[in-house]
Amino acid sequence: MREVSATGPKGRVLIAKPGLDGHDRGAKVIARALRDAGYEVIYTGIRQTPEMIAEAALQEDVDAIGLSILSGAHMTLFPRIMDALHQRGLEDVVVWAGGIIPDEDIPRLRVLGLQAVFRPGSPTGETIAFLEQALGRRGVRAG
Repeated sequence: MREVSATGPKGRVLIAKPGLDGHDRGAKVIARALRDAGYEVIYTGIRQTPEMIAEAALQEDVDAIGLSILSGAHMTLFPRIMDALHQRGLEDVVVWAGGIIPDEDIPRLRVLGLQAVFRPGSPTGETIAFLEQALGRRGVRAG
């Protein structure tokens, strides 16, 4: 785990849009909110493969990954993303998701390793609070 200085950003966060979902307003809103809250944010843009997301996480040395999805392909793409992260030794990266995800899928996503799911309309403060708590448990400066 990378050390974060007391005067630097709270942590490095990758915001990613997996699959063919082209709607990225929510991803951009959370990216801006995280930047405003003191995080260094890397936004991958739309139409990312699981391998592209995992490789970006590795190359950027991120502490957390936020996955934004509205296409309904989360049960196909998220397991592939988690596998790609594990293949690169990134088991300690905090992963969460935002988007349209049915209640019945959330337990299975948690088993995969996603730590939280935020739906459309969730206040950005909830995501920030979650991330501060999750990264604080890992020893990354939370504020």
